[in-house]
Amino acid sequence: MAPRIPRPLADLIDTTIAESCRQRGIASVEIVTRWAEIVGETLAARAVPIKLAWPARQDSPEPGVLHVRVEGGFAIELQHDAPVVIERVNRYFGWRCIGRLALRQGPVPRPRAARPAFVEPDAATRDEIERRLDRMAGHFEDPALAAALGRLGALVARDARRRITQR
Repeated sequence: MAPRIPRPLADLIDTTIAESCRQRGIASVEIVTRWAEIVGETLAARAVPIKLAWPARQDSPEPGVLHVRVEGGFAIELQHDAPVVIERVNRYFGWRCIGRLALRQGPVPRPRAARPAFVEPDAATRDEIERRLDRMAGHFEDPALAAALGRLGALVARDARRRITQR
């Protein structure tokens, strides 16, 4: 069986939140799921799209209005940078879908901190853990199982050391 490759969460939730976004006037889920990629990490940390309003007439040549919730202290800066944001959104989608921003001041949820990159435990630590396992639990017939338990033990030991040093 081929190994599974991790996929971005945005790829998995598109269909899940699509209906909710449609009800809020956001036809393309990507404006929500790819917001940080479209406007940049700094802006995404202080502002989130909440609604995309289209003109009342469907045959109107006017583009839509993107409603954005923004932190109070950052609103004036975003107002100044609105043309840049509009241009980035339009460039991302490949057409002039946004004509202006409507800012709504309010709390913006904090993005979760990115998890540190996984670092495989070194071979010496894994071997030491495997020897301890062999002494405590006896010899394993399956060498792959012994290696997997050794790796798990090394990861647990490393995380325990990190927690102790962070206190």
